Amino acid sequence: MATSLSYSAGFVLGIDLGTTSVKVVLLDAQSKTVTDCASYPTNSDITCTQDTNAKEQDPVLIIAALDRCMDALPKDKLQKVKRIGICGQMHGILLWKSNAGCEWLKKDTVTRYIPKGVSQLVTWQDGRCSKSFLSFLPLPDSHMSVATGFGCATIFWYKINRPKFLSGFNVAGTIQDYVVSMLCNLDNCVMTAQNAASWGYFNTTTNEWNENILQTAGFPVHLLPAVVKSGAVAGHTCSEWFGIPPKTPVGAALGDLQCSVYSCMIDTGDAVLNMSTSAQLTFAMPAEFCPPSCPDPLSSVAYFPYFHGSHLAVAASLNGGNAMATFVRMLGSWMKEFGVEVSESRIYSQLIQSALTQPKTDLVVSPTLLGERHDPTALASVCQISPNNLSLGHVTRAVCRGIIQNLANMMPLQSLQAAGVKRIIGSGSALSCNTVLQQEVEAVFPLPVVYGKDVDSAVGVAMVFNDQI
Repeated sequence: MATSLSYSAGFVLGIDLGTTSVKVVLLDAQSKTVTDCASYPTNSDITCTQDTNAKEQDPVLIIAALDRCMDALPKDKLQKVKRIGICGQMHGILLWKSNAGCEWLKKDTVTRYIPKGVSQLVTWQDGRCSKSFLSFLPLPDSHMSVATGFGCATIFWYKINRPKFLSGFNVAGTIQDYVVSMLCNLDNCVMTAQNAASWGYFNTTTNEWNENILQTAGFPVHLLPAVVKSGAVAGHTCSEWFGIPPKTPVGAALGDLQCSVYSCMIDTGDAVLNMSTSAQLTFAMPAEFCPPSCPDPLSSVAYFPYFHGSHLAVAASLNGGNAMATFVRMLGSWMKEFGVEVSESRIYSQLIQSALTQPKTDLVVSPTLLGERHDPTALASVCQISPNNLSLGHVTRAVCRGIIQNLANMMPLQSLQAAGVKRIIGSGSALSCNTVLQQEVEAVFPLPVVYGKDVDSAVGVAMVFNDQI
């Protein structure tokens, strides 16, 4: 049974298992400041030959990146960690067998674990559940629609297309839930409402899965995790881990979006624009707000569970830093065909430099390469092309403007103002390292914009468990 955390001096370890990288931080429990941090890319994407729409990652590589981060933290401080908070990419799903999802190893005085007998991680970017496939699924008893890349939709897909695959597992969760389960040696998966809602078929009002609806549709309901309060303790470390003592409390995993917001939202008049692989623009709804009883699949704004029964209004775009990254890779591949090898980091740097010399452009780029959940058939497009706007600066400026304008189309400035939003807090790696994107945010949303330091999910999840939510 989940319990509440109690305060004690020392450090809180915050872990964020993102789509492209893992980050860890140590938060001093008394001063509430970050003393150490480390981040490494996972390089875990898998090429799926059977289905080009599939988006999967290798959990072994994700945990290897986590190990590298843990190795980089001071050993004397890890020995003083009093609690662990974990968050990560939502919607995705990983499957494993009870009490058999990893192997613990000790080498050179360091104890760690490696995944064993687990499935690949099907991420939120997965596109195998087509619009026609989703139309045959039962309507959820929830205010949130079900989309491709959502855990329950993926299980339905496996049940219909690869039923033998599911028979090899009896536990399922997000990648962050998996890490919690392994650290605590849990028999089953414990999941917060934040991650449960991201799977679909979860009612945030009753805090329950739509078990009757799912069971009637033949869904393997035994795979549904047990749901606990966001901020609860899922268990305690079953072993020493990188110097962290055994029996250290581990919080039930949270959503990376909610933790990112928690790390920087100071006032009810704040909206948070978070941009890393994807992009989200969000603000807190009033405490008395109740989400609608039925999902609206055409709505570009969803209401995500936050803390204490509250909700966030979220425009969650599938197209963020990944759109810019695709542009960079495209240019790199073109140059390679001409026999020129240029690193992606150099290309990215040159793009920003060129765009900074081109403050305006009439070229229009719609960057919806991955569609959107409310419009999954949308494609990217370029228009208003002329001989005068085809320079690198023009095109880069138009791509950056398009990424921000797409968010503004999903959550217009008028909606922010009607909700009492007075400023925007910018966060996320894609935004923090791209001055052109920042300029476009300030042009599209004429509100004060603040770019905070240490505004990220790893810091947020550490703050959550330090604040005893």
